[in-house]
Amino acid sequence: MTTAEDASLTTDGGGRRATLVRGAVAGLGAWMLGYLVTYVSKSQAISEALRGIGFVSQLLGGETIPAWKGVSWLFLNAHVVATKFPTITGGTQTANFVTGEEGSALLLALPVVVLLAAGVVTAYGRPGGAVERAKVGATVALGYLPLSAGVALVATHSVGDTDAAIAADPVTAILLAGAVYPLVLGALGGALSSVAE
Repeated sequence: MTTAEDASLTTDGGGRRATLVRGAVAGLGAWMLGYLVTYVSKSQAISEALRGIGFVSQLLGGETIPAWKGVSWLFLNAHVVATKFPTITGGTQTANFVTGEEGSALLLALPVVVLLAAGVVTAYGRPGGAVERAKVGATVALGYLPLSAGVALVATHSVGDTDAAIAADPVTAILLAGAVYPLVLGALGGALSSVAE
């Protein structure tokens, strides 16, 4: 098949749908892989860290936070999304376990690596130059955004009988983790795919 025929396939409805599906699946895969790596490597440490924060223990009255919630916050922290905690005085405090003193700065690279790879996979073999492939690579946001937003909303831990809760900041989870990271890094990965061939 010629390059002109390949290009025509990407401009018809079926070609666009296939590109969007491919990007969404790559975005879902990138998010799940990043979460899995975070869970396997850090679930024990994050559980201990949450138990060790005095004001959290006092607020929860000894109740433990499920590991999947702590890992969700940690993975979102790797996208520079803060976790919000209620304070004993009724206020709110934010924390980022990844960028904090005892955090693992290497986790900051995890979303970058998985999203670049997803962008490359999505755009690899597609027709066009770096700009066209960057557009294809950016479609990874279609899978990455729903998971980032959904987990930010679901991984909320209520504190006692109050309205207070521990949760990722939903605005930055949607904007940074859900949109900016996958759009920028997916596009960059897509552009890099033209070099990889």
